[in-house]
Amino acid sequence: MIQTMDLARRDRIRRAVPYFGLLVSTLFSLVNGPVNEPRTAYYSALVFGGTGLAACWVAWWISLHPAWAERPRPMAVYYAGLLLLILGLIWVNPLYGFFGFTGYVHTSYLQGDVWKRVGVFLTAAMLALTQIGGFGNVHSRNTFIGYLGLVAVNATLALIMVHAQLAEVRRMEEQTRMVDELAEANRKLHDTMEENAGLHAQLVAQAREAGVLDERQRLAGEIHDTIAQGLTGIVTQLEAAERADADPDRRRRHLDLARRLARESLAEARRSVQALRPGPLVAAHLPEALADLATRWSETSAVPVRVEISGDPVPLPPALEVVLFRTAQEALTNVGKHAAASQAGLTLSYTSDVVVLDVLDDGVGLENGAGEGTGYGLSAMRQRLRQVGGLLEIESVPGEGTAISARVPALSMIAAATAD
Repeated sequence: MIQTMDLARRDRIRRAVPYFGLLVSTLFSLVNGPVNEPRTAYYSALVFGGTGLAACWVAWWISLHPAWAERPRPMAVYYAGLLLLILGLIWVNPLYGFFGFTGYVHTSYLQGDVWKRVGVFLTAAMLALTQIGGFGNVHSRNTFIGYLGLVAVNATLALIMVHAQLAEVRRMEEQTRMVDELAEANRKLHDTMEENAGLHAQLVAQAREAGVLDERQRLAGEIHDTIAQGLTGIVTQLEAAERADADPDRRRRHLDLARRLARESLAEARRSVQALRPGPLVAAHLPEALADLATRWSETSAVPVRVEISGDPVPLPPALEVVLFRTAQEALTNVGKHAAASQAGLTLSYTSDVVVLDVLDDGVGLENGAGEGTGYGLSAMRQRLRQVGGLLEIESVPGEGTAISARVPALSMIAAATAD
């Protein structure tokens, strides 16, 4: 941004220099008149005509056609004409050296360092004429030698400045190139991060789909092994009761058995339904559902539970909320069954990339201490978390309690992908 402003300011100055030089040179030439000659109408005509021609030349090539500044051939023609105009005006009056300074400034329009240095040398040679008072003063060997000395001094100083300017231009070009390369690298890095996030989201979505398929297969197996078999048994007992109309005791026994099978099948159906999205999550978000779970569990287990929410809660995909809720449910169940704890704690922490659920108790701990943990409940928790790209960690010290930590990804892109 700063470099762009500097370049724009330099370009405005470069375009204004010839007009300012012409204005100053013309005023001084008109006020002072010609060198060692009387003022005549012819002189005034040369001043106004030369000034007008120079102004038109600069205006046509630079002001009216700024796009030509990037084209080598038009600028070569422009600069050659500019030098001829400077030379002619200095012949009219050496005070046009103020305009001659344009030759130094406009070498920047030339392409190639060699041509820039040639332009600077020729300009220095013409400005040396103004320093000795014009063409008329180069009339002897001594004055010519003095003129050459001035040319050498002017050219040396100007070339040093041009060399410094060219070095600055190269430095700025190098900085621009490095900035462009850095911007390109940042763009590629951003694209890579977006691609990785997309792949992560895709993997989580695929894991969720696989988990849904596994759950469907599990429910299908449970329905086939329990509910369907129970219904079949009910039908069988009812048919047997119809055939036992002549034996009331036998008929009653078949009806009682059918009733018992119906109750068992109803219990199995309710259990299978509860294995889907938990009821508390239907009417509330995860923090409220966990608080309600902790309250109900504390009432039945007589163990106080402290619930804490850390960070700013954000809506999660249903699959993640279900997994965390089931993890808390199973962990509290294990505490009630095995821990013999006097108190428990449940903490839900929201960060920018993960959501962490911690369930702690001060009970007897696990026999094998920290590690993978054993038992069907822990295995089920671990499998559920793995299906959504999560992780389960267990820390336990015998006699000092157990800490179960479950974490799931919470990136917005993953949340959007899993919610679709």
